[in-house]
Amino acid sequence: MTTFPSAKADNGSQVRIPPRWVFTDPWCFLGFGFGVGLVPKAPGTFGTLIAIPLYLLIAPLSLGIYLMVVFLLFMLGILICQRCEERIQLSDHSGIVWDEIVGYLITMIAIPLSWPAVIAGFVLFRVFDVLKPWPIRVLDRSIHGGLGIMLDDALAGLFAGLCLHLFLPLISP
Repeated sequence: MTTFPSAKADNGSQVRIPPRWVFTDPWCFLGFGFGVGLVPKAPGTFGTLIAIPLYLLIAPLSLGIYLMVVFLLFMLGILICQRCEERIQLSDHSGIVWDEIVGYLITMIAIPLSWPAVIAGFVLFRVFDVLKPWPIRVLDRSIHGGLGIMLDDALAGLFAGLCLHLFLPLISP
């Protein structure tokens, strides 16, 4: 297993990960959302943005296949996030955005394809992901590693999706 020199700052804050680490390691390339997680400000927001084209690609699939794709991406995400975390030697670095990609796809489960729904899903997911209301915050603090990285965003996606289903009559064209 390849690991990179520790990027941990002396004060414990997260530092920028060198792009060469991300672009030379397949696990980090995926974990950092094909490099999007390298943006210096709001990498989670940009990670969610890159989920939109993926959603547009899989939204026309039957619900069963959509759920299978999202489940496989979630399971793969546990491994991707774990391996990326091990390589950069940092716990749940903000640049790891695979979880945001999958969280957004969870938000959009069984949502009819429309631009108002895409935008509302984006906003709702970001709100739940950033604010981390109970029990999302509990999961975020108590479960670590790849599973922990993925679980809190999956739950944020579920909450956002439930809200989106409630608001759908208000935003449907």
